[in-house]
Amino acid sequence: MGISIPLKLLGLMACSSLLMACGGGGDSNTDNGGVTPPSTSLPRCTDSISPLIVTTSSSIRFQTEPTYVAGQSSAIIANIANILNRDSQNLTFRWQQIDGPIIQLVSQNSPVLAFDTPTAGGYRFSLHVTGSNLDVSGEIGINVDPASTGVLNVRQDHQVVEGNNVSLRLGQQSGLSAANISWCVASGPDLMVDLSDPFRPLFTAPSVAQDTITRLKVNASINGNPLSDDAFVLTTAAPAISSQYFDTPVARTHAYRPASPYANVLAGCVYSNQLNDSCTINILPLIGQTSSDLNRETILNRVLVSHDWMGDNFAAFLAQMDPNSDFARLLQSVTAVVISYDVRPSFYWVVTGAIYLDPDDLWLTPSQRDTINEAPDYRSNFGDDLNFVMPWRYVKDNQYASLGVPITVRADRTLAQINPDLASLLYHELAHANDFFPRSVHASLTGPRLLDDYSRRNANKSLISDQVSTSYPLMSTEMMGLANVRFLGAAASNAQKAYQPSDVSTFFSTDIASDFYAYSSTREDTAMLFEEAMMSYRYQILRDVAVTNKPALLTADTLIIDWGQRGRIAQNSLENRAALVIDEILPELDGISLIESLPEPIAMTQGQSWRQTLAISPANAQLKGQNNAPTNDVLPRFEPELRLSGDRHRHPQQ
Repeated sequence: MGISIPLKLLGLMACSSLLMACGGGGDSNTDNGGVTPPSTSLPRCTDSISPLIVTTSSSIRFQTEPTYVAGQSSAIIANIANILNRDSQNLTFRWQQIDGPIIQLVSQNSPVLAFDTPTAGGYRFSLHVTGSNLDVSGEIGINVDPASTGVLNVRQDHQVVEGNNVSLRLGQQSGLSAANISWCVASGPDLMVDLSDPFRPLFTAPSVAQDTITRLKVNASINGNPLSDDAFVLTTAAPAISSQYFDTPVARTHAYRPASPYANVLAGCVYSNQLNDSCTINILPLIGQTSSDLNRETILNRVLVSHDWMGDNFAAFLAQMDPNSDFARLLQSVTAVVISYDVRPSFYWVVTGAIYLDPDDLWLTPSQRDTINEAPDYRSNFGDDLNFVMPWRYVKDNQYASLGVPITVRADRTLAQINPDLASLLYHELAHANDFFPRSVHASLTGPRLLDDYSRRNANKSLISDQVSTSYPLMSTEMMGLANVRFLGAAASNAQKAYQPSDVSTFFSTDIASDFYAYSSTREDTAMLFEEAMMSYRYQILRDVAVTNKPALLTADTLIIDWGQRGRIAQNSLENRAALVIDEILPELDGISLIESLPEPIAMTQGQSWRQTLAISPANAQLKGQNNAPTNDVLPRFEPELRLSGDRHRHPQQ
């Protein structure tokens, strides 16, 4: 989490009267809190490089690398022969492997087929390309040489729309780290590249008049042996941006279910640089307006993806990790589910009625992870003048519930291992969707756009979050002011700069918010209540929250607890407001009974470090919620990154 979505739309509208909350995320590329990404002009390569080999099959032109080596990331790039004057825009690509050792294909829908070959030998692929007045197929075969003693791997070759953010990752082999790393442009347009991390070059895809291949080369040494590798980025031309909402380039996406009755309208209604007005509910209604039978295929008909694996994993999650149908029910209140490599962080947006998911919570294999853009969110400096921080984490059995896997580790994950992060994310973002349009109002929505219904509900203070804030309002004006500084960019007053952790502990602990982020808006207050309650009830996963000092280097060892609590959602003073949220969003459950079934909060010890407070639950504690089997991790448990309140749900700016 925590890198920027390529959308200014949230910064433009999210906190206006039009959009009071965009869920758990949203960010603007134009405001990085004064932080400018470092970049430099990448030099042109001076050594000669073998050209790509061009093979024509029917009307398809395949461009292949001069050599392929087992274990090395590779690519085949396809386009339509020049006589047809066709770029890849508006064309549909479908690759399949037809011969050779099995390869996991994760970019079957792209003109760039990127893959790792497991062993030497012959491989063969077929490609079917369709579009307006076009339906052609072709085949291409390659021979892969045995692996040499050392391999340098740049992942991953891919297609990107002009103006999109691009990231590449230089892999490391068998625990050996590359040294003396240098990058150059072998062919294609000049590039300004951020090399602050030489293992992860970042750049913006250049403007192009037609589909253009950029070939980068990296030179490095491993154990003193000089090695090199190439990376290919196909920058594709796109129509001029006309949308007032999606006004920076978005990735190419497609309907996960091509036969969906909404396949032709999904992208145009929820993820398009040509979206100028919200679609009407006659064109793209909420899922629950068309079917209330919780059929998962009905949900999958509304899924829009940049890569098919994202839809595959989401479908598997719904089928295997939603035994109580919580998510199937909550998804009734969205129009679509967008999962794309350039969505970060996740968010819900009332203008489209869609939920947008960061695929970092969905990958199961290293190859899938390779397709996700790593372009970081150059964090704003909101709150730098404050003298405290408020960390959070999810914990089960005195361990982190999340399974952190460093980007340098190539390991698979199971659905059970991604469940804590993905479930908490969905509970939060779908709480927003159900706050705006709970199932109880679906039959009464009149449109013509969801935005019109939202405006009427907002004017009447009919949202669930309105009921919560009216019946059980947050009282700490100090915490509200600090939230304006930390999450919305307000300038800190002298009094706020002078607050010590002990002051903030008093402000927060005596009020009825479950998290600091709840003070950023009434919508976030409601979403945080629902997320924490459901994670505790369904999974016995408890949320920790604390007020700590603010050392120069933030780590689990340097953060010292002034006040902290595990399982705050079960505190008596929060009970009625949490129960109200549950009753309104999931009326199948009884809110009060649910909250009363949760374990009592556990206080942290003042003066201990954040790390020391990880194991504060009694070892023999029997949690009162539902009994789920513990996760059997096959991976070593890497400590997840330190999380601060609101960091997963970046609040948009006014």
